[in-house]
Amino acid sequence: MLLPNLGEPALSRSVTDVFGGYNRSATYADGEFTNMENLSSDSYPMLSPRKVRGIYAAPREASCLIAKDSLCYTDGTDIVINGYHVDMGLSKDPDMLPKRAVSMGAYLIILPDKKYINTKDLTDKGDIEASFTSYGTVTFSNCSIDGSEYENCTVSVSAPESPENGTYWVDTSSSPCVLKEYSASSGVWAEIESTYIKISSPGIARLFSEYDGVRISGIDENNTELSDLEGGDTVLCSVYCDPDSPAGDYIVVPGIISVPVSQSSALSIKRMMPDMDMVIESENRLWGCKYGISREGETVNEIYASKLGDFKNWNVFMGISTDSYRVSLGTDGQFTGAVNYLGYPVFFKENCFHKLHGSYPANYRVQTTLGRGVMRGAEDSLAAVNEVLYYKSRDGICAYDGSLPVNISEPLGHTAYTSGAAGAYDNKYYISMKDQSGAPHLFVYDTLRRLWHREDSTDAAVFCSCGGELYFIDRKDGMIKTVGGTGKKEPGDIKWMAETGIIGRYSTDSKTVSRLSVKMSLSEGSRIAFFIRYDSSGSWEKVMDVVGHSLDSFTVPIRPRRCDQFSLRILGEGEGTVHSISKTYYEGSEVK
Repeated sequence: MLLPNLGEPALSRSVTDVFGGYNRSATYADGEFTNMENLSSDSYPMLSPRKVRGIYAAPREASCLIAKDSLCYTDGTDIVINGYHVDMGLSKDPDMLPKRAVSMGAYLIILPDKKYINTKDLTDKGDIEASFTSYGTVTFSNCSIDGSEYENCTVSVSAPESPENGTYWVDTSSSPCVLKEYSASSGVWAEIESTYIKISSPGIARLFSEYDGVRISGIDENNTELSDLEGGDTVLCSVYCDPDSPAGDYIVVPGIISVPVSQSSALSIKRMMPDMDMVIESENRLWGCKYGISREGETVNEIYASKLGDFKNWNVFMGISTDSYRVSLGTDGQFTGAVNYLGYPVFFKENCFHKLHGSYPANYRVQTTLGRGVMRGAEDSLAAVNEVLYYKSRDGICAYDGSLPVNISEPLGHTAYTSGAAGAYDNKYYISMKDQSGAPHLFVYDTLRRLWHREDSTDAAVFCSCGGELYFIDRKDGMIKTVGGTGKKEPGDIKWMAETGIIGRYSTDSKTVSRLSVKMSLSEGSRIAFFIRYDSSGSWEKVMDVVGHSLDSFTVPIRPRRCDQFSLRILGEGEGTVHSISKTYYEGSEVK
C-alpha cells in the first residue's frame, strides 16, 4: 500500500519585546494586556511593576490636600501646615460639601467653611465673611470721605443769602437732595458730586476694612432718605475704629441725606461671599461658579470673581479695574469642574466649557465652547501634564490643549466609569475611578509614550502634586500616601499581574506551540508564575513557577500543549522585569 509523503510542518517563531500596556478594546495588539495589576511604563519597552508607594501621614479625618511650600491638609477641625496643627474651627457637618482649599498668595482659603489662614503668619486667620448687628443708637450724618462732618452747612430749598466762601448748602429743592459749596471768587454754588454718609455705632468698624463691599439692612422705614441703602450692596469708603472706645467707631458709605438722623432699632452690616459650587485662583483673584438657588433664594447660573488681590470681597463695584466681577450664563446644566489653565479661568459643564478672557472687569469676555466637558461628580479629575489638561468626561478621558478635547481612553474598553480623582506625576496622569459595580481602579496614562496601565484598586479621594511628589488620600484607610515613595514605605512586596488577550485569534489553522521562552530578571526572593488558558476554556493552568536569585537576566522555557488559541497570565511578587516573550510553533491544518 502506497502512502503519501507528508512534509515536515513549517516552524515559525515570533518575539514580543515591546510591551504596550493596558488595552481592553477589541483592537488590542501583540504585547498589550487585557488585564493587569500594579504594572507601569517605567521600564518601557520592558514590563515591570510600579514603584513602591509611601505613607506620608495618618490623620484622623483628612478631607482635602493643597500644595504650598509643603503639603497642607485639613484634619477634622484643623488645618495642618508643614506638620503643624492649627485649630480653624472647621465644620464637621456631614451634610456640607466636601472640604476644598484654594491658595492665593501666602493665604489658604478653606471652603465651604469660608475661612482663611496666612501660611507665613499662622495668627493671621479668620472668617472671610463678617457680620455686625448694632445695639443702642445708630446715627447717620453727611460727611467727607474721611468721616469729617461739614460745618456751616445750611439745609433749605433756596440758597442762603450772603454766604461766605466755603459755605455748604444742602439743596432740598430736588429729590434726592444735593450738596453744594459756595465759591466767593466765582460767586457760584458748585455741586459736590461725591457725597458720603457717616454711620456711627459702637463697634461698627471692628470687623471691616476700607473699601469692603457690604450689604446694609435694618434701616428704619421712617428714614426714607436712607431707603436706597436698605438691602443693597455698597462700599465702605472709610472705616474708623476708636482706639480708646468702640463708641467712637464709624463707617462711611456713598450717599446724602438732608439732616442727621438716628434710629434705635438694630442695623445689620454684612460682608458676604457667594455660595459657590467650585472655586479656583487666577491672576490674583478667586473665581467661582454657581448653578441653582443662591443664598438669597434666587435662581442663578453665574461666574464670580473676587476683588483684585482681596479674597474677602465679592461685591465691590466701583467701576475701576480692581472691582469684583460677576456674569450670568445662558448655557443649561450644573457646573462640573473649574481650573486655572494656561492663566485663564475655565469652567466646565458636561456638554460645554466657558473660558474667561481679559485682564480686568470692563474687558472680561466669556468664550463658550460646545464639546465634551467634565462628567458630573468628576470635578477632581482635572489635572495638567506637560501643559495639556486631562479630565474625565462622560465618554471617557479627554485631553484638552486649548482647542477641542480629544478622547484618549479607548484602551480602557467599554466599561462606564464614574467619579474620578486625578493628579500629575513624572509625565503621567493618575486617575482613580469606579466601575459600574462600584469597584475602584487606579489607572495611569503615560503622556510621552501614550500608554495606559492599571495599577490596583486604590480608591483615592483626592490627589495633590507638591515638591516633586504626588500625594493622595486613600479612602480605604484614610491615610495620606505618596506615589513616588516619600515617607514610610508601604509594607510587603508588590504583587503584580499581566494577562494577555487571545494569542492566535487571527489564525484560521490549528497550531502547536512547542515552546514559549520568557526572558526576564528577578531580584532575590521575588517570585513569578505563568498560567495558560487553552482555547478560552475559562480555567487557568499553571505551567511554571520561578524564584529569583539575582537581577541577572535569564530565560524561562514553557511548553504548552496543542491548542487552537491560548492566553497567558503572569503573576509576580517583588521586583522583576520581563524583557521579551518568544513563541515557537508549528502551523497545523484547519482540523485540530
